[in-house]
Amino acid sequence: MDSLPVHAKSASVDPREVDYYHQFAQMWWDKSGPFWPLHRLNKLRLSYIRAKLCQHFDLDDREERPLQGLTILDVGCGGGILAESLAKLGAQVSGIDVVERNIAIARHHSRDAGLQISYQLGTVESLAESGSQFDVVLNMEVVEHVTDLEGFMTSSCSLLSPGGMMFVATINRTLVAWLIAIIGAEYILRWMPKGTHRLSMFRKPAEILRILADNRLMVKDLVGVGVNPLAKRMFLTRLKSVNYMLTAVHAIGSPLR
Repeated sequence: MDSLPVHAKSASVDPREVDYYHQFAQMWWDKSGPFWPLHRLNKLRLSYIRAKLCQHFDLDDREERPLQGLTILDVGCGGGILAESLAKLGAQVSGIDVVERNIAIARHHSRDAGLQISYQLGTVESLAESGSQFDVVLNMEVVEHVTDLEGFMTSSCSLLSPGGMMFVATINRTLVAWLIAIIGAEYILRWMPKGTHRLSMFRKPAEILRILADNRLMVKDLVGVGVNPLAKRMFLTRLKSVNYMLTAVHAIGSPLR
């Protein structure tokens, strides 16, 4: 693998994670390939994000493109699966990723789909230094792949406009999560390539909540994500011992709309 470009280097970037996703980047849009669980998950998280944004920003969820006017940053955008879904709902979407091949594939796919999405190779730290801000910041299935969680999340919080909303989705650091997300999904069911996840990188909700609170973000919702292995279906649940999603808003400030 080529070395990381200068602007994609930071304390939060794990070269081993970059190498892993560099190898599989070409398969992002293959719904029967190694990223098929993400395509299934995308339907669930898109519905969740849409509902929460419409509620927070007082938008009409009955509209075909209810997110028009919102600026959204997708951190760790990969091949653009979530970014494209949100752009189709009318949002002005930007995506950043530290894997160059991911950005190239995301740009190519969005152009073929006729979508205007701004993709940039880089880190949240470098983007935060530019002073950019967004109505919505998404950290979906990304914090379990960064090394400096504190620095990464602090930079992410600084990218959120006053009154904006942040989403975080990740895997809890529990024995159950290790059994299901690693042993079950990677070794037994082989839903994902071995080495996709590491238990030491999983994040407990309390860790995320503390950093958000330190950055004046207040959690509005915290929900678990369950999986039916037979139907290969994902659903929201009260149980947060494996996967979970949360939304947070600035404790000071009101919605922009």
